[in-house]
Amino acid sequence: MIKLYTDAAFKDGHSAAGILIVQNQKQSQLKSKLSAFDNHQAEFLAAILGFEKLKPLAHAEEAIFFYTDSKILYDSLLKNYSKSYAPSLNQLNILIYQFDSVFINWIPDKENKGAHTLALQALNS
Repeated sequence: MIKLYTDAAFKDGHSAAGILIVQNQKQSQLKSKLSAFDNHQAEFLAAILGFEKLKPLAHAEEAIFFYTDSKILYDSLLKNYSKSYAPSLNQLNILIYQFDSVFINWIPDKENKGAHTLALQALNS
């Protein structure tokens, strides 16, 4: 079982991602600048980057628990539809479908502080 937390930060036209991967009681913390045009797109790009980073760490049959505090990202994944972010959703789905069991969870901001802090660090660096 692997837990993947992602979050994005956006300010003054700049964006960044924070990614927290928990596997075998060990954490991997990743942060990266992004090139998103708004906060919602940054959330999609953060999730894409998170699943890209997860690929070499996980087996296809391993259970992945994905956590996001973005309602638009969560809703888009559940409905498999996004009017404004369809290309990003498609790219994310391709990555998700490489795993047999991905459980998508929405969590409040206060429960996603690790990924959020990493995103802010990347944004402000």
